[in-house]
Amino acid sequence: MPWPGNNADFGPKRPELGGRMAQPDGAIAPKAGRSPKVARQVVLPFRKSLEISIKSIQVRFFRSLITVASLVLAVAFLSFILTGSDVAVGLLRSGNPQLRTALVDAGYDLPALPSAAVSVAAEAARLQTSPKERWIVILSLLVCTVGIVNAQLMAVTERFREIGTMKCLGALDRFILRLFLLEAGMQGLAGSFIGGVLGVLVGVLVGLLRFGFAAATNLSMIDLGATLALSIAVGAGLSLLGVVYPAVVAARMRPVEAMRAQE
Repeated sequence: MPWPGNNADFGPKRPELGGRMAQPDGAIAPKAGRSPKVARQVVLPFRKSLEISIKSIQVRFFRSLITVASLVLAVAFLSFILTGSDVAVGLLRSGNPQLRTALVDAGYDLPALPSAAVSVAAEAARLQTSPKERWIVILSLLVCTVGIVNAQLMAVTERFREIGTMKCLGALDRFILRLFLLEAGMQGLAGSFIGGVLGVLVGVLVGLLRFGFAAATNLSMIDLGATLALSIAVGAGLSLLGVVYPAVVAARMRPVEAMRAQE
């Protein structure tokens, strides 16, 4: 007769299923070699992400105004430079010798007298691509890029704690990235449109002050529309590019590290 301390079990034996211990009532034992099934994470639709982005801008309205103001100033400088070039080209295409003299006196790189071998259209194209105009446009693009990227960097880094809270609640990395891209897109379009219109208006006004009403009468609306469209496209594109890197870094942060970030 075995002793009580041995392997003998005086109670009812627990049944085994396929070599596995039976689970408590209501539980399903996992299959061999396979982890328990995890429910698929819920992904919010695009419309819901858009609503959250709009509400986030409304809640942070005054901080969003600072970001939009930076975009407005940067894009306005670019559109102002391009509009000034359009005004000069319009005056040159008019063929008026007095307007040509006014352009030379204003510092534009043009010969005082037109050449018979060079057409007015060729001179206008050369005026737009002159080294001076090229450097001015490059400088304006540089200022525009720095202003927009700096504004978007500040907009993302100051929200690290908010990102950590969303990740603690189960937000996916792509969801957070989508939110910031939507916000940057809306702010970029608004700021670029306002800045583009403002720069065009100021550029035309300066042209009127320097060259009189001839600056408006000889200005091509097609060139002006192209300048406005280019300024808006550049501002919106740089706004999205400026927010991609900090948003990706923020989305990949661990929730604990994001919560520790200083506001």
